[in-house]
Amino acid sequence: MSVEWQPVRQSRTHELVLRSIEERVFAGDLRAGDRLPPERELAPVLGVSRSALREALRVLETIGVLVAQPGRGPDAGARIVRNPDDALGRLLRLHFALGSYSLQDVLEARVVLERSSFEAAACHAPAEDLDEAEELVVGMAEPGIGVSGFNDLDTRFHVLIARSSGNALTSTLTSAVRESVRPLILRALEAAEDWPAMARALNTEHGALLVLVREGRGGEAADLVERHIRGLHGTLVEGPGAP
Repeated sequence: MSVEWQPVRQSRTHELVLRSIEERVFAGDLRAGDRLPPERELAPVLGVSRSALREALRVLETIGVLVAQPGRGPDAGARIVRNPDDALGRLLRLHFALGSYSLQDVLEARVVLERSSFEAAACHAPAEDLDEAEELVVGMAEPGIGVSGFNDLDTRFHVLIARSSGNALTSTLTSAVRESVRPLILRALEAAEDWPAMARALNTEHGALLVLVREGRGGEAADLVERHIRGLHGTLVEGPGAP
């Protein structure tokens, strides 16, 4: 795709470069999969230094809309992508650590998002998504599964149901909110007096949630997932050292 680039002013240069690239995305001139010109070509066209251009590209890479491939050849250079999940999760995790959001904020956000996604999934989830969710439930029931492995499958289960609801933004936000408190959830699971019993109890609820979604009982699934989230996440809010 041929894109016409215009020079930008030198004040706050990297922000102006960002604005220039954003404008072309908003105008539809740049889409996911498109490559930016090499730095040596793009910097003089924009009228900026290569260091200022690199700073702008690093910002775009951090927020998940660009990936840079170093080196030479057809795959080298910067490419526009759509990768919001990791970027939002990283951003929320940092803001949570800095105290921008409390554990109670995160708990209530999870409840709202997952009530909505489970209720919608009961109406819209494709059979193949529910079959995949069942495989995750089976995986979480494996004897001897550790905390980290269980948590990975648990996260995938909740994000998969959110995705199967038909709302991509709900899926992304569910993943990001869950990721923001992942270290705390892991510590809470690791501190369980009887981890095998806790794993069985949590996964029994996963199985029940899946049955309700399969049977189209969205309201009941929403109620159960709220109890499920408040059961573990609620202990983080109420526990010692919680904000």
